[in-house]
Order: sequence, then structure tokens, then C-alpha cells
Amino acid sequence: MMGFWQVGLGLMLVLVFGLSDAQWRGRSAQTQKPRSFRPRSHMQVPQKSETRMPKFPQTNNPMLVPQRFPSQFSLQTGQDPVGVQSKQLLQGPMEKLTWAFPRLPEEPVQPEIPFELRRPVSPNSVGAQCGENSVYVEVMEDFFGTGKPLMASGFALGGCEPTGEDNSARVLIFESELHGCGSMLTETEDELVYAFNLVYTPQEASNGVPIVRSSSAVVSIECHYPRMHNVSSNVLVPAWVPYAATKVAEERLVFSLKLMTDEWQFERPSNQYFLGDIVNIEASVKTYNHVPLRVFVDSCIATASPEVNSDPRYSFIENNGCLVDAKFTGSSSRYLPRSQIDKLQFQLEAFRFQQVDSGLVYITCILKAVPAATPANLEQKACSFSPNGWVSVDESDQVCGCCESTCSSSSASDQVPGDLRWEQVSVGPLNVKEFGFGRL
Repeated sequence: MMGFWQVGLGLMLVLVFGLSDAQWRGRSAQTQKPRSFRPRSHMQVPQKSETRMPKFPQTNNPMLVPQRFPSQFSLQTGQDPVGVQSKQLLQGPMEKLTWAFPRLPEEPVQPEIPFELRRPVSPNSVGAQCGENSVYVEVMEDFFGTGKPLMASGFALGGCEPTGEDNSARVLIFESELHGCGSMLTETEDELVYAFNLVYTPQEASNGVPIVRSSSAVVSIECHYPRMHNVSSNVLVPAWVPYAATKVAEERLVFSLKLMTDEWQFERPSNQYFLGDIVNIEASVKTYNHVPLRVFVDSCIATASPEVNSDPRYSFIENNGCLVDAKFTGSSSRYLPRSQIDKLQFQLEAFRFQQVDSGLVYITCILKAVPAATPANLEQKACSFSPNGWVSVDESDQVCGCCESTCSSSSASDQVPGDLRWEQVSVGPLNVKEFGFGRL
């Protein structure tokens, strides 16, 4: 009996060890690396075929259960021989990404630009004349002095429309009795004052347009009359109430002398200069219902006070239009070519009076106007001194020959026009500083 049991146990041990040895040999064969691999693109993948695993007898002994083969194999070359799984590996160093989000281009910074606000000149566009029992008003269609005529329907004198229009001069005319056109009477101890309002309304507003290119304006016109006077012996003198302190009417001339900007477009808002600066001065005459006139500067005197006869004084235009400053001091003072016949522009190099600490300079000139058709002559001329001699702005240099001596009126008496007009005008004071360093 003992011998039979020993024989059975030996057979079982032999069977177990035999099966275990076969399993380990099979696993070793499956995990052994192949000696060489071809790229996957050239490798022939074997056709799938049904394989049968060897059947093992059912048993409850855990040592007799066959071990499962691993389902995945990781290969360093990136793929396995049977195409079960592929793994891609980093092949050498790669460049660092340099991409970034795009940025908006930077706008260039505008440099600081010197700028001076231009101030428009008050237009001389309205004139009024008060009669014994009526008022006469003239309004230029270029009301704001911008060069753009306005529509006549935009103007009204106390609710009254224009009574006439001068198409050649582009002037609107209003005439009314002193008690008409919405006038208002004010009585003082000595005067009776009739007040009228000249109103301009932009036409864009009346047409329903939401923008305007001109502003509304109201000009007050007053006629003053003495309350107590003897009509038979005291004749009424019409009282002029001009717009912007100018006198405008038929056969009346308005002379002016202005300091101008470098572009000659506007009246200069500042009277401050430095030694060496160029002072731009414009002489002009305005005419209404008059033949075109040519303006001349007959003489100019600079003083340190408003009084024209005070001392010190310096005459820089004399002898009927000879600008002698360049000859006396070697400056660059000169007349400029005419832009209009009713204007004459000249440049004066800024100066100060010696031993006068204020630096103020007042300029007083005598302006003359003659019909534009009158040729330049010895008494009506504008001559500048240059290295080549005297030069006329009206291209008649022969009339400048007397600038070195005396331009006598007797030699040219037959050429003096009968309707010569003249007036004394002033400008200033100019405030001339000694040093130009650190100018603002």
C-alpha cells in the first residue's frame, strides 16, 4: 500500500514540473527581441488568422492554471513586430518655439509744434448816417470779412428788409424814418437817442440744416440829436455811429495802419518785439461807392511817447514816400510788392530809442490816396533803398531819383490829382525788448 502511494505522488510531481518548464520556455520565446526590424511602411503585416490556445484540463489546482501572455509590448524603436502598439520617441533635440501673439503697431509720437492762435480782425462792414428825420445804413455782403458774401435775406434792420442793393460794391442799403423799423427812443437831459438793431440770422438755421457756418450777429446803431436848439441858426450835423469804430459812407474814406502777422493774413495780436525782429506794417484805405484808389505812405515818424512832436523822434519815411531807414542804418527795412492797389505793406526792423528804458515806440504816418489810374509821380510814390539804388514798388524807378535830394511839389504841380485825400494815422506802441534769448 505504501509503495502505491509513493508511485502516484511521484507521477504528479513529474507532471507539474514538466508543464512549468514548457510554460517558461514559451514565455522566453515570446519576449525575446528580434535581431532586426524594417520600417513600418515596408513591413508586411501578417494576415490575421484564427489561433487556438491549447486547451488545458479543468482543475482546481492554481499551479495548473496557464499564465496569460501580456497584451502589449513596448519597443524602443517605436513599434512592435506584430503591430499591437506603436510608441513614438523624441528623435534628437528640436528648436525652441519663438512664436508670440502679434502686437499692434505703435503710433509715432507727434513732435511738439509751435502754434499761435490766430485772432480774426474785426470787419469794417457796417456804416450808418443819421439824417434830420431818417437813418441811412450800408452793410457789406461780406459781413464777417471772410471773403464769403452772405445772403441778403439774412439781414434785417429792426424787422425791415433791405431797401436797395449795390451789386458792383456788394453792399446792402437800408433806409428808414427815425420812428420806423422798430427803433427805440431814449431821452436824456441833453439828447434824443434813436436806437436801431441790425440783425443777421444764418440762413442754414431757417432752412432746417443742423449745422451753421456763420454766427448770428446784432449791431446796434444809434442816432443822437440835441434836445434844445435853434433850428434857424443851429444846423443839424449828422452823427456817425460806425461799426467797430470806423466811419463808412458814400464818399468817405477809411485809412488804417496795422501791425500784421508774418503771413500778412491777420492783424498781429501782440505788440511785443525783440531787437532784430521784423515789424510788418500795412497801410490801407477802404472805399465805398468810390472809384478804386491807390494808397501811399507820405511820411512816418517814430516817437517814444504818443505825442508826435515829442523828443526823441526818428523819421524813417520822408520826402513823399522815400523809406530812408535802410540808407541811414543799413537795415533791411523796405516796401513789399503791392498785393492790392488799396494796400501798401512795408517792413521795419525793430529798434529802441537810446536812453529810453521803456522800449516803447509809437509810429505816426501820413497816408495819401489817389485814383488808381493816376501814374506814380514825385509826390505820390513808394521807394525803397537797396544796394543798387532806389526802387519803386509801382515799377517806376525814375520817380525815386529825388529821394537823394528834395522832391519839390513845384516840378510836379501839374501831376497832382484834384481829388487827393490824406489822413494822419498812428499805430502802437510797440514794446521792443533788448534781448531775444529765451523767446516764448
